[in-house]
Amino acid sequence: MSFSSSSEVLSRIQCNISKVMIGREETVRLLLASLAAGGHVLIEDVPGTGKTVLARSLAASAGLAFSRIQFTPDLLPSDVTGLNYYNQEKSRFVFRPGPVFANILLADEINRATPRTQSALLECMAEGQVTVDGETRKLEEPFFVMATQNPAETLGTYPLPEAQLDRFLMKIGMGSMTEEEEIAMIGRFIEDQPLEHLERVAQMQEIRTVREDCRKVFVHDDLRRYVAQLVHRTRTGTSGSMPQGVSPRGTLALVRASQGYALVQGRDYVVPEDIRAVTYPVLVHRCLAEGISSVREKEERVRMAVSGVEVPTEDWRR
Repeated sequence: MSFSSSSEVLSRIQCNISKVMIGREETVRLLLASLAAGGHVLIEDVPGTGKTVLARSLAASAGLAFSRIQFTPDLLPSDVTGLNYYNQEKSRFVFRPGPVFANILLADEINRATPRTQSALLECMAEGQVTVDGETRKLEEPFFVMATQNPAETLGTYPLPEAQLDRFLMKIGMGSMTEEEEIAMIGRFIEDQPLEHLERVAQMQEIRTVREDCRKVFVHDDLRRYVAQLVHRTRTGTSGSMPQGVSPRGTLALVRASQGYALVQGRDYVVPEDIRAVTYPVLVHRCLAEGISSVREKEERVRMAVSGVEVPTEDWRR
């Protein structure tokens, strides 16, 4: 499958999701870019904005197995990964797979679980495998985690540790709807449930090929330097205290996300606009600044840190 075919697959999925989701175009583009790049997404927004519907729409459109975990304080790691239990009929221990054995996993309100349970996803997200009682099992590709957390509630939540946040390629929001979009949503859902009739428009093998093609999207040497300069500024920016910037994993994440966004836009090469489109979703949650807590403040701190980097101009094609 060529680059154009991979872009066409992503376009079909995007159009299919639009049969259910009203607006949210940029959110869907970022989500598909993450899927193509082989990353995972953390969605931070208030309840009722369509996070679950978006995850189910993506799974249905791509023909992928969907699973959902409602994270709660009493959730155990084995409730995520699965466990070995003694089967009396077979007189031996048998592995019962957990909900993580799916293609698209919705980790709902992930910050309500304890850090011990949150960490059960680290190996799954980083290495695409699960280890239980010393035995490692590979997860079927593609494996894509969509995690949600509610920024408005703090009681009974456990902030995600740095290692967990760094595993997410992007952190995005659903965004707000215009009045006209909300009226259109009422008309679409008042008598029907479009998600129930959503047809598959892609095959699992096509998604695997999309991921393979995404890694081959061309990134010009000047743009590679541009990415490195952006990340370096988060570590050495002069605007305020930023004791920890973006890790080297974040550097690669910014490149991968840019490649995915370019493919969503129908190109086999990255342009500066692709990098700018994914800079905040990729970098903000990876930057820890002293005394900064809100997303808006972190975005402003990242904006100030990277604003001095000159955008290169060139013919970005091969």
